[in-house]
Amino acid sequence: MKWLILAYSNVLRNKRRTFITILIAAVGVTSILVGGGFANFTYEGLREMAARDSGHLIMAHPSYFDKEEEMQMQYGLSDYQQLSQSMASDREIRYVLPRIQFSGLVSNGEKSSIFIGTGVDPAGEFKVKGPFLTMVSGSVLSKRETADNPMVVIGQKMAKSMNVKKGDYLTLMSTTTEGSLNALDVTVQGVMTTGVPDMDSRALYVNVRTAQELLQTDKVSTLSIYLRNTEDTDKYRDMLSTQYPDYAWKTWLQKAFYYIGVKGIYDRIFGLLGIVILVMVFFSISNTVSMSVMERTREIGTLRAMGTYQWEVNRGFTLEGLVIGTIGSVAGALLGFFISMLFMLLELQMPPPPGRSEGYPLAIDIPLDFYGIAIVLTIVVCMLAAWLSARKASAKSIVEALTHV
Repeated sequence: MKWLILAYSNVLRNKRRTFITILIAAVGVTSILVGGGFANFTYEGLREMAARDSGHLIMAHPSYFDKEEEMQMQYGLSDYQQLSQSMASDREIRYVLPRIQFSGLVSNGEKSSIFIGTGVDPAGEFKVKGPFLTMVSGSVLSKRETADNPMVVIGQKMAKSMNVKKGDYLTLMSTTTEGSLNALDVTVQGVMTTGVPDMDSRALYVNVRTAQELLQTDKVSTLSIYLRNTEDTDKYRDMLSTQYPDYAWKTWLQKAFYYIGVKGIYDRIFGLLGIVILVMVFFSISNTVSMSVMERTREIGTLRAMGTYQWEVNRGFTLEGLVIGTIGSVAGALLGFFISMLFMLLELQMPPPPGRSEGYPLAIDIPLDFYGIAIVLTIVVCMLAAWLSARKASAKSIVEALTHV
């Protein structure tokens, strides 16, 4: 303890130099935390978006993911209702939702366009979509929809292209499971936006029963399983694939190509940023301790002449690095916390990323373990820099140190 007190006293010898060094360490920690917090917030948002879109787990026919269908619903699930009821009994599973993926032509009587449709269960589908599906006008599909009045929710750009609004009629045309052409009149229930212009110009949602009627089938393409905790995805994949070995399984991560791409880029960017900041802190501490060592070379010689070991001198300077690193890193962590709170209160928005029409919140989400990692790394870097700087001076002979000018 006395060595630590002595190190603290030595740090205060030159208050201005010490303040600047501590400030550099604090700014370094803050930069690491803010950058990491922004990346973490982005990861969480993209992960949630991917999981809500596809489901945490996707259950399908064994050939669904590997082969191209020659006919509509060739690799569909016919026993989906029984499977859905069986899995929904698990408390950790929120929803088991059937989906039908199909495509065709949509027409308003004067103009036709290609569409990419999804047949869904209205009772749960729009609950799991959450904030990642915004209704521009009208409302989502109703679970009370009748078979003689099928409804559709279409993308914003499609509505503009087709010149339709809520209550207008459209005709959906697609090939059936037997290869013939079928058409079905639907009423526009609402207009949505996903934030992706390409999707908004092609996407539409109908009730799964409407899609089955159009395709003349009793199958669905997949079952999407939504869990209460995303972290349980791998656990439930292993468990359910064991219980239902005759089906193919994929996780949300295997379908989240956008998430994987962004995470890979951000990991490189913020990883490099962290390394640059730590190097900057290292050289700053080295410079401070080197100047302190030069000024106290005679003092080191006196201590050595009085019987102080070389390693004890090194320890003293290393503890000075510990003091500077601890104060700087804790101050930086507090500053990072206040900045994250400030961004939360300001509710700032980022501009739309490439390929999207809507921005997203600018927030800093710093996990607790980030604080610990940043503080420990900074302290270690400061101690290492101090030890390397002091080692050369403490290795001088006593006579050389005492005669240093």
